[in-house]
Amino acid sequence: MSTPTLMPYDEALARYEPVLGIETHIELGTASKMFCGCPTAFGAPPNTQVCPVCLGLPGALPVTNKAAIEGIIKIGLALSCDIVEWCRFARKNYFYPDMPKNFQISQYDEPLCVDGHLDVEVEGETYRIEIERVHMEEDTGKSLHVGGATGRIHGADHSLVDYNRAGIPLVEIVTKPIPATGDRAPLVARAYATELRELVRSLGVSDVRMEQGSMRCDVNVSLMPRGASEWGTRTETKNVNSLRSVERAVRSEIERQAGVLAAGGRIVQETRHFHEDTGATTSGRSKEEAQDYRYFPEPDLVPMAPSREWVDELRASLPEPPAARRARVQREWGLSDLELRDVVNAGALDLIERTVRAGAEAGAARKWWMNELSRRATEQGAELADLPITPEQVARIQEMVAAGELNDKLARQVFTGVLAGEGAPDEVVAARGLKVVSDDGELAAIIDQVIADNAAVADKVRGGKVSAVGALIGPVMKATRGQADAGRARQLILERLGVS
Repeated sequence: MSTPTLMPYDEALARYEPVLGIETHIELGTASKMFCGCPTAFGAPPNTQVCPVCLGLPGALPVTNKAAIEGIIKIGLALSCDIVEWCRFARKNYFYPDMPKNFQISQYDEPLCVDGHLDVEVEGETYRIEIERVHMEEDTGKSLHVGGATGRIHGADHSLVDYNRAGIPLVEIVTKPIPATGDRAPLVARAYATELRELVRSLGVSDVRMEQGSMRCDVNVSLMPRGASEWGTRTETKNVNSLRSVERAVRSEIERQAGVLAAGGRIVQETRHFHEDTGATTSGRSKEEAQDYRYFPEPDLVPMAPSREWVDELRASLPEPPAARRARVQREWGLSDLELRDVVNAGALDLIERTVRAGAEAGAARKWWMNELSRRATEQGAELADLPITPEQVARIQEMVAAGELNDKLARQVFTGVLAGEGAPDEVVAARGLKVVSDDGELAAIIDQVIADNAAVADKVRGGKVSAVGALIGPVMKATRGQADAGRARQLILERLGVS
């Protein structure tokens, strides 16, 4: 079968209207799995976090994790969903090697959370993304295909399965069809995934780290000719694992489907794989319908009936929504839209706000996190939040700078010491002898020597060329190993030279 010719994006949008749908899977950060007591730590050796329940061994019975139900209710409430008064789990029957029971415990026609929404902003326009359902299920294991060129089963010599992930609580958030996005469709999809990630992260129920698979998006795209009334056949691009890839997957499918339709072909309802290297999607398998899964109520679990009192308690515990929080800090910190965007994209909003709560001025807190610490995180290939320094320690360093005990150069050395594990900021300052030289008598003696050693420059300053004083400040800073207050040194030099 020949590869269809892609239609240029602008031409595709001129001829067809895209309709989106996004299914997002989020692993909850509970200490144990959904239906057993196995731990959920990421990165453990394969098949070391398993038991008879999550391996599906005969006679093993599941027990529902209350903390996971609390997590999904919080997500549902944050998305303005209705929390139903009664629901139950179902068995979703299908076979893959990474499904140890040969079925998945999920929810079918009776989800826990329904009819919500999430507003996102794209290029100054607000789009309301309607949420159809938020339901609870268990994650599958992870297959590793060995020997092939692509890491997929085709061409592999053999496959391995790690069941550590099997049974981890998994929340699925399903949007209703998203029409009328036009040429912004890829941007709307990305904005939705971004805002959803921030919302869930703010609740503290998941780390939503897409690179580790704790948040994964299935992107549905269909096209209909301009002026038509019926939506086209959709495809589902599975397990897209970055925000940028969500945007690229939508754009790629629009161009591919438009090319197929323009050539007289038809779109097949199927799952597809997204390729990070090329930005293209390729066919996976035909998409099953609900009846193919042979759903039936899970006989080993009782129905769930969350009390209204419990739901109201959880509603009262919700934090400030991310959109409201961004608007507040932008106003309080005096940030431009671009500055706010940079802070959010760097993952620094929480860190800066905690630093401000610890006593630092907002501008100084932002400077340290967005410049010095962001640079170091980039050099180490680490997330900003993973650096071994706390907002409270950053606030303490800034407190010493504001008090004149440190200058910026010395503060950077303190950051180096803290990040290297040498102790708290005060311990690093004491161990390295980093405090600013603030004794005027000690500083004056050094200045007198510098003036004597640089008589020609001193004469220029005495003669009125005050700008030449910088050539004297440098040697003072060198003599004090950068520990002099440069402003005070300049003032004392001018006084010594009789320049007002």
